[in-house]
This record gives sequence, structure tokens and C-alpha cells, in this order.
Amino acid sequence: MNLLLIHLKVLLMSAKVPLTAVVILLCLVGCRERTPIKKSDQDPFLTAPAHVSFGVTVKFTDSARTKAILRSTVARIFEDRQETTMGDTVIVDFYSVTSGKRVARLTADSAIVDDRTKNMIAIGHVVVYSDSSRTTLSTPRLLWENTREMMSSTEDVRIVTPRETILGTGFESDQYLTSYRIFKVHGRILP
Repeated sequence: MNLLLIHLKVLLMSAKVPLTAVVILLCLVGCRERTPIKKSDQDPFLTAPAHVSFGVTVKFTDSARTKAILRSTVARIFEDRQETTMGDTVIVDFYSVTSGKRVARLTADSAIVDDRTKNMIAIGHVVVYSDSSRTTLSTPRLLWENTREMMSSTEDVRIVTPRETILGTGFESDQYLTSYRIFKVHGRILP
């Protein structure tokens, strides 16, 4: 830009170029389109969580009753995305409406909670155990819907009860694992 100004001064002093041409040239230089600076998706300050907590315990309640208690080694809150990620082992204990006792436990390697809906996606070695029916569900990924208090997965599932082992792809269940439906079933009944 400085070099351009020097050339303009020289042209004006030599008076070989009319003043109108110089003004037009200055307007063209000043009106050039500027390209916006593109921010990198890998910028750690753009993707960093707003808060990080260790040894987290979250209680999900409805009025005076405890619906579930979630524990995680670490939680990261991303306010811009309105989600919380948890890792290094996630444990969720579900409690009975009537007795207040634990009726099921979910464990996973990590989880993502949508802070708007409170829905949770459990990821990696997901296991749900029902205390009452002694039923165990295993799957690589599971969705827990807060408002419906239902679990579902589109992944491969394995359900083991005292009487049978059922394999399938996709399922839907209540959070206590007492009423479930498996899609694309295959399995065997044990004697």
C-alpha cells in the first residue's frame, strides 16, 4: 500500500496523469473486496469446553422423587453446542417410582447429554442390568430419552436373561429393562 502511494505522488508531481484519473484509481484501490479470515475447525479455543469437572455426580429428580443418579469420572460442558460430554466410565443408576430403590444400572465408556432435552447417548461397551428381572443388555451405543424414560438402539444388541440369550439388531425398552422389543431377532433358548 505504501508503494502505491509513492507511485501516486510521483504521477501527480509529473502531472502526466490528470487528477480525475488519480481519484478514480484511489477509489478502486479503497473499494477492493476483502476476503474474510477463515477460522480453523482445529482451533483449540473454538472447540474447548466452557467448563470441565472431575468426579461428577448428577441427580435426576421429578418433584421429590429421584429418577436416576449419573456418575462420571470427567464431564465437559460445551455451552455453544448445549451439550455435556462425559468420559472415562459413566454409571447411571435408575430408581423405582414406588419403592425408591435402585432397579437398573447402565454403564458405558462415555456419554453425550443434550442439555436442552436431557436425552443421553451412551457410547462404548454399554451394559444395562435390571436388578428385578436379572436381565443384562449389551450394545455398543444406546439412546436414553428423558421424557419417555425409554432406551433404544439401532446397533447390535445382546440380551441375557436367566432363561435365554437373544441377539438382534435394534431394540427399544423401558429404562428398567422389564418391557423390551428387539428388531431383527436371532438367538437361542437355554434349557
